[in-house]
Amino acid sequence: MATFSSVTRQHVLQALAEHDSRGADEFLATYGFTPDPVHRLTHEGSTYDAPAVLGVAHRYATGRLATPDDFRSGMDTALAILRRRGFEVSGPAPVAPRAAATRTPRAPRAPRTPSATTRAPAAREVAPVICPTCSMALPATGVCDTCS
Repeated sequence: MATFSSVTRQHVLQALAEHDSRGADEFLATYGFTPDPVHRLTHEGSTYDAPAVLGVAHRYATGRLATPDDFRSGMDTALAILRRRGFEVSGPAPVAPRAAATRTPRAPRAPRTPSATTRAPAAREVAPVICPTCSMALPATGVCDTCS
């Protein structure tokens, strides 16, 4: 299946211009598409075969024509790309984003009491000892490697 994420609005407009110059029947025949009465793209008062236009736009974007077989399992995704690029597309309604789940508030927890399983506080980090001459951190020996 082709991925259509590389198709931009400009690629779709190029495919629409080619569709207009060739005519619908020749455009579909040239690229091996059959008319799809369900999935239509409307632009500036004209309607187009959405899968064919997107397939040719994919060719403009990637150099590879998306064939009708590329749409069999992902027509909703393909139409969503056209909608995201600002085109009006008829066909199955876009999938609405899921609403945020509403949560019921929890009952307040009882305060914890210290127990044997309570962790001890983490040990405090000791600041490194600094060499007064060169301002480098001293190693564990306490003798500066740079100054000695």
